[in-house]
Amino acid sequence: MDSFTINPNLRDQMVAWRRDFHQFPETGWTEFRTASLIASELEKLGFQVQVGKEVVSKEGRMGVPSDEQLEFYYDQAQKNGGKLLYMEKMVGGYTGVVGTLKGNKPGPTIAFRFDMDALEIRESFESSHIPKQFGFRSQYEGNMHACGHDAHCAIGLGLATVLTNNLDQIEGTIKIIFQPAEEGVRGAKSMVEAGVVDDVDYFLGMHVGAGSPLGTLIAGTNGFLATTKINAKFTGKAAHAGAEPEQGRNALLAASSAILGLHSIPRHSMGASRVNVGTCIAGDGRNIVPAHATLQLETRGENSEVHTYVHKQALSVLEGASNMYGIELSYEIVGAAKTCSSSEKLVEVVAQAARNVQGVEEIIPNSKFAAGSEDATYMMDQVQQQGGQATYAIFGTTLAAGHHHEKFDIDEAVLPIALNTWLQTIEQVYKNESR
Repeated sequence: MDSFTINPNLRDQMVAWRRDFHQFPETGWTEFRTASLIASELEKLGFQVQVGKEVVSKEGRMGVPSDEQLEFYYDQAQKNGGKLLYMEKMVGGYTGVVGTLKGNKPGPTIAFRFDMDALEIRESFESSHIPKQFGFRSQYEGNMHACGHDAHCAIGLGLATVLTNNLDQIEGTIKIIFQPAEEGVRGAKSMVEAGVVDDVDYFLGMHVGAGSPLGTLIAGTNGFLATTKINAKFTGKAAHAGAEPEQGRNALLAASSAILGLHSIPRHSMGASRVNVGTCIAGDGRNIVPAHATLQLETRGENSEVHTYVHKQALSVLEGASNMYGIELSYEIVGAAKTCSSSEKLVEVVAQAARNVQGVEEIIPNSKFAAGSEDATYMMDQVQQQGGQATYAIFGTTLAAGHHHEKFDIDEAVLPIALNTWLQTIEQVYKNESR
């Protein structure tokens, strides 16, 4: 086949997309503006577009904001250029988008996944911060694209643009999946349950940065930690701490006991595990027996056996602490991800493809995923279980600060590198399929 033809202005367009998304960062399940603009662009390009409940399962969603929050962010998106035609299908936080392009020749189904959500971080105001300096700092105070998902969206749209302009080169089907709520690993499971990867033969996920320098490509990552995110609520009984303390039931004591117990869970011989209580909010005043306490915690394990063990132990600790102090316990699973390894054959394909990409200076076939967990593993595992191949690549780029930092920013030179690598990967898959 001939190589894909790329418009020389596309790099500037990807930068413009990325900076636009950066200005309007939307957190998980509230990506109304981002998702609707992406859907609109895909439609204009000629993709078959599915949004909302077509690609997001209600039962599979985790950590969904309150109705009031969803309504607020929906109105905010509408005021800032969101496309109502698509937003109306996303009411309630169903912010997934899938674009499908069918070629005129038979071939495999190749899927690319790009996440869209931002973080609850107040972006730096310092004049040296590039987004501030060049006028694309976040306009949503308290929210920020501090992980690079704005760049991922731009790469996805760049890929869609090239493929549309080279339709005669497409063999089989290309699916471009724009996933909500990756932060907190809340979104991928719902899209898997909606069937978006059921027909996929090759699945490719990615991230920019992740500790790798510009010009480095990690063709496949392994060592994802399985994880569960838990919100636990302890409910006791308030009482006057001086006059009748015996009438109260202290939820804060139960939560405190749980925290110590959680961080004391014995390790497992079959692999590494993690437990962390990130927040504890309790009580109403110094002279009141605390009637309520909430914990936000997570468990992780390097394989399913270890994670199942540490997760069950965590629930046992929570229940034991509540029983000890006569406290009611309720908890909710608000995020989860699997452990998964990249398919060796597809890793080789991506590595081979990257050799022809300008700007790629070092190719690392496999590496351990330094960031811990990723819910793309749900999609990877589903594709692999049905006989397909999957990989998760890292495209290195210079960072102004680490991920999830108020000064986070990327070198946008990574955008064409990632785009061209994915285009070359498609070509390499087609070559291999024709042998």
